Amino acid sequence: MLKKEFGFTLIELMVTIVVAMILIAVGAPALNSLYEGSRSDSGIRKIQQSLMFARGQAVSYGSRVTVCPMSGNACSGNWIDGFTIFIDNGAANTLDGADQIIRVVDSFNSSDFVTVSANTVSFTPDGLVPTNAAITFTYCPGSVSNDQSTAAEVSASGRIRFITPTTNCS
Repeated sequence: MLKKEFGFTLIELMVTIVVAMILIAVGAPALNSLYEGSRSDSGIRKIQQSLMFARGQAVSYGSRVTVCPMSGNACSGNWIDGFTIFIDNGAANTLDGADQIIRVVDSFNSSDFVTVSANTVSFTPDGLVPTNAAITFTYCPGSVSNDQSTAAEVSASGRIRFITPTTNCS
């Protein structure tokens, strides 16, 4: 009596692998777009939560709190490398002996970039922003696709909200 063998032949296995490779090749660009959108959303939420934290600390401590990317002891304009939140008791926008660092936010993905309409954001003890103009943060993923960029705005009243980005990421 003959015994029946179960399993795959080499041809069936090769056809299955080719079909899987075709499906992965078709789906990979969509996954890249999804990843960039998720990274952009995560980045702008990190900025928004940090700004909300800074505003709350300004009100709690009754002091001016500044958020800015640091280059040595002075504020710079390179937000993609992360930023520092500190109680600004001394000279404005400079980290000196009278100031206290509250939080340091790590850098973002190196292929992305952040555009900001101001080099620093300061909150007064009543939670307001001393500038009369709104400050806009736009997070652009590495593909410079405007579809995946996200933005947040700090109004003069200190309110932080998500907005539709108007900055061209190219």
